[in-house]
Amino acid sequence: MQALRYTRVTTPEAAIEALRTAGAGARYIAGGTSLYDLMKLGIEHHDHLVDVSGIESLTGIDTDGDSLHFGGMALMADVAAHPVVRDDYPVLAESLTTAASQQLRNMATVGGNLLQRTRCMYFRNGADGTYPCNKRAPGSGCAALGGRDRGQAVLGTSDACTAVSPGDWPVALLALDASIDLLGPDGIRTVPIADLYHLPGATPDFEFNLVPGEIITAITVPKTAARGSTYHKIRDRASYAFALASAAVVLEMDGDIMRRPRVALGGVGTIPWHAPETEAMLDGQPLTRARALAAGQAAFARARPGRQNAFKLTLGAEVIADAVMIAAHRAAQ
Repeated sequence: MQALRYTRVTTPEAAIEALRTAGAGARYIAGGTSLYDLMKLGIEHHDHLVDVSGIESLTGIDTDGDSLHFGGMALMADVAAHPVVRDDYPVLAESLTTAASQQLRNMATVGGNLLQRTRCMYFRNGADGTYPCNKRAPGSGCAALGGRDRGQAVLGTSDACTAVSPGDWPVALLALDASIDLLGPDGIRTVPIADLYHLPGATPDFEFNLVPGEIITAITVPKTAARGSTYHKIRDRASYAFALASAAVVLEMDGDIMRRPRVALGGVGTIPWHAPETEAMLDGQPLTRARALAAGQAAFARARPGRQNAFKLTLGAEVIADAVMIAAHRAAQ
């Protein structure tokens, strides 16, 4: 049995100091819904956990002013159920309520969800050396490239990794141009959600734009006309399953003309995927499903499907088209 030290803190500053003094083997833990899994699977090895779930100052939800502010320790369930989020930002509420199970959402934090690691079967299994994985063990290879790749990414892949980014919440935040506040040993900084994730390239183990010791203190979402929005997710099961393809769409309607569309994709990219080609084909155009589908197909013009996941190109385009129609219908109400 491996010895494990544990420290519980109540302020962000105490968390940073505790992690610093604990040394290189330490790790923050909040809800623990993902980290404990990874430790049991032998993927992550930590000898000291700094529990940040008791930092009450980071659990707030503030919808006043020009932006929405969610503390990094706010629970997924609480954010999804907040009246302003539920009624005025359906893309946010739907991305949370279609993620995981209610039990997990009652434990998991919105900050921790942004740092969720891939569900690639070769990453999560075979840590004893059965399967190589460049994300888990840099330089070891990628079993998915010659193995089963039905669930793998088709956008943003490299010759070293095709693991799909699993999150729903980051996709919705990307569509709303959200940003996160980070507090670390060198102070506070703000990072657009689009800059939090790294494409795998030759270093797929380098996943997040984080300085060692940093903690997500807040998520900020600019207030926009977001009632015309949706997070549309297709998966193998109706609940408790990750996306095969998903789309977050936010737009406004001027009569039958689409204005200011924002489109982000999940389940198909190695990172939460922004689709500017799709947005350009929608902006200023009359709404028709044929146009929405053509715009959805444009998002996959640079896709690199594998042997078993080419269906994601067709499925993804259809998901975008459906999401555009849902968002437009809501915007027109």
